[in-house]
Amino acid sequence: MSADSSQSLLPDLLVEIRSVSFGYENNLVLRNIDLTVRRGQVVAILGPSGCGKTTLLRLIGGQLKPSRGEVMVDGLAVPQLDRDDLFQLRRKMGMLFQFGALFTDLSVFENVAFQMREHTDLPEEMITDLVLMKLHAVGLRGAHELMPAELSGGMARRVALARAIALDPMLILYDEPFAGLDPISLGVVSKLIRTLNDALGTTSVIVTHDVATSLDIVDYVYLISDGRVVAHGRVEEIRASSDPFVQQFIKGEADGPVAFHYPTGDYASMIFPGHGD
Repeated sequence: MSADSSQSLLPDLLVEIRSVSFGYENNLVLRNIDLTVRRGQVVAILGPSGCGKTTLLRLIGGQLKPSRGEVMVDGLAVPQLDRDDLFQLRRKMGMLFQFGALFTDLSVFENVAFQMREHTDLPEEMITDLVLMKLHAVGLRGAHELMPAELSGGMARRVALARAIALDPMLILYDEPFAGLDPISLGVVSKLIRTLNDALGTTSVIVTHDVATSLDIVDYVYLISDGRVVAHGRVEEIRASSDPFVQQFIKGEADGPVAFHYPTGDYASMIFPGHGD
């Protein structure tokens, strides 16, 4: 059976989150979340800071277990996996952490080679070829001898991306991949995410609050607010939404359902105590 025909027999849904809630003690972070990711898609999870976006990534990766509900990845119930099976599943995932999180005492080459040595028995000659190939894909083959401290922010993010695709993962998770990048680096990294996803036949989930950049490269969007999915759909559906919160968020408007003013009492009574008594 060919690789293409084997792929066609796989279930279309790679990630399924069904009725998931999660909290720390009395603080409920996620509330009855439903979310699915189809194979080959680039999916954005958008929302304000602190709304639970990164918590969703940790649930998908098995670092956290939901208070209730189901988290399925590649047909496996992630919270029910034992340690060995969870590690096996994670080897099929790539992760790009916020700001890259490179090993500061390892060179660019060694950062990308690290997990190849950890998780495979490949000979060193093949590892060398693969590392240089991954770095070439992000435009940094010539930087393989540099240390992380010698890289710009955009270059460091591209090295982290090369590391994330080192083992040809079926799923890549991105935690705020656009944070802190200058406009040129932002354009390069966003284009690479889309291009590599399609070239490798992988699936990508991007957690971000960068609306403009993500809407240019993704297939599907989930908008999270206060731990809930408040809107989801294809990019054109999100842009055309009449929901006031969706419009405020994607346009970056100062006032709307998320009010500019923090709730307070009457202005005059605060300035003139006893006014109106």
